[in-house]
Amino acid sequence: MSDYIVRASAAGSQVRAFAAVTTDLVEEARERHNTSPVATAALGRLLTGGVIMGSMMKNEEDLLTIQIKCSGPIGGLTVTSDSRGHVKGYVHNPDVILPPKNGKLDVGGALGQGVLNVIKDMGLKEPYSGQTILQTGEIAEDLTYYFATSEQIPSSVGLGVLMEKDNTVRCAGGFIVQVMPFIEDEVLGRLEENIRQIRPVTSMLDNGHTPEEMLGQVLEGLDVEITDTLPAEFSCNCSRKKIEKAIISIGKKEIRSMIDDGEDIEVKCHFCNTAYRYTVDELKELLKKSK
Repeated sequence: MSDYIVRASAAGSQVRAFAAVTTDLVEEARERHNTSPVATAALGRLLTGGVIMGSMMKNEEDLLTIQIKCSGPIGGLTVTSDSRGHVKGYVHNPDVILPPKNGKLDVGGALGQGVLNVIKDMGLKEPYSGQTILQTGEIAEDLTYYFATSEQIPSSVGLGVLMEKDNTVRCAGGFIVQVMPFIEDEVLGRLEENIRQIRPVTSMLDNGHTPEEMLGQVLEGLDVEITDTLPAEFSCNCSRKKIEKAIISIGKKEIRSMIDDGEDIEVKCHFCNTAYRYTVDELKELLKKSK
């Protein structure tokens, strides 16, 4: 099953819901960054939350960035997505190793205390920015808290990444369910009861549940209507040209210093870990362009 996002409404548009399977894109992120199991779980959850939140935006050019700055050994995470199902991201310390907690990967321990920033660039003069304190460091609960406090939208977020014994990704995905201000008490009560009773996201995915079936469980008895589906993928828009601009931007003095070292240099993209090599002669050309 290739990765995709499902968008839906329920109870006559009193509820809007999104669900995704993200196994392939999380595995690609793991391969690119060579992340440890707990780093894979943390990044995978944030990539999943990010790609779903990106799909909530209206315009093609809209961009969403989620940053977590934290005191734990993972050091922090950054994820960027757009409205078309493209997402990319990285962790500061991909090698972090922690013992399991209650038989599960200790994502909360890897993050520790910190803050979650959400930045939405929707082509306005200033991007929208919201910030909240990390509640548990488990990411799903932190995004639930963010929606409630920064956007004043009562939401339920479920995210999960399950690893194989060889540390590859067995399955990954999640859902976000949001209620409208005009929701009826009866509908809200049913939704809350459904959420209390559903199994963890990883259990549903591991049992072969599609995003549609996940939403069927979360929204059981609430007249679900699937509005559309959207492919999801790990996608980075870095390029040699963009890296050259970045090198030029550091200034002539730094470029001259690299040329004087007489060594080729390698520049890696933070988001996808692609390496770009430049010879001394190529650096000399960039020095000329910087004048």
